[in-house]
Amino acid sequence: MLSSPRKPTSDLLSKRSNSVRALQKGQQTKQTIINAALGLAEQIGIEGLSIGALAEVTHMSKSGVFAHFGSREELQISVVREYFQRFSDEVFFPALDAPRGLPRVRALFGNWMKRVAIEIQSGCIFISGAVAFDDRPGPVRDALVSSVQTWLTAFQRAVAQAKDEGHLVPDADEAQMAFEIHGLILALHYEARFLKYPGALGRANTGFENTLLRYGKSSLPQAPKSH
Repeated sequence: MLSSPRKPTSDLLSKRSNSVRALQKGQQTKQTIINAALGLAEQIGIEGLSIGALAEVTHMSKSGVFAHFGSREELQISVVREYFQRFSDEVFFPALDAPRGLPRVRALFGNWMKRVAIEIQSGCIFISGAVAFDDRPGPVRDALVSSVQTWLTAFQRAVAQAKDEGHLVPDADEAQMAFEIHGLILALHYEARFLKYPGALGRANTGFENTLLRYGKSSLPQAPKSH
């Protein structure tokens, strides 16, 4: 008669349970550090991040912070990834509920503007990172470039879909249109955050509507009226 397989001993089960708890705690601690690093980077930029500064903010030892990332560079890259994930969750994914075409382009721009309204106070890592790493090749610059390119490609795809849906004139240049809208966002950051010009948000919205008038058909879908 074959004997039944041996069941794991209580010691083995206890070790596995402790290992799982340690892993979960490590992941939670790392996320806490990333959250703190993101908040710090919004104030001083990615370039200003360091293991020492983050240890001070999180009230951890330098070795404790270092153990989760291994280098200042990996810490910076983790912050870029976290920032991009939050940007996607707030700007891109909610807009997918809007119909393809111009309604989705409007939703993307509207979400983008909401994000910028907050970043006027806190700062934008994509913009500060571009200034700090524009001429500095390396993994941090690569992470920034990849994130921005992914977003701009998605936005241009939405503009191209608007053309496919017949919401734009047949000869509309979707790449040029996306470029001009991106330019509005960059100008808004500069005027509102750096120059402190009042009314910059309104001018960006007006610029967006003017862009749609130039590229859109006379029967293009209108933005919903606020009540």
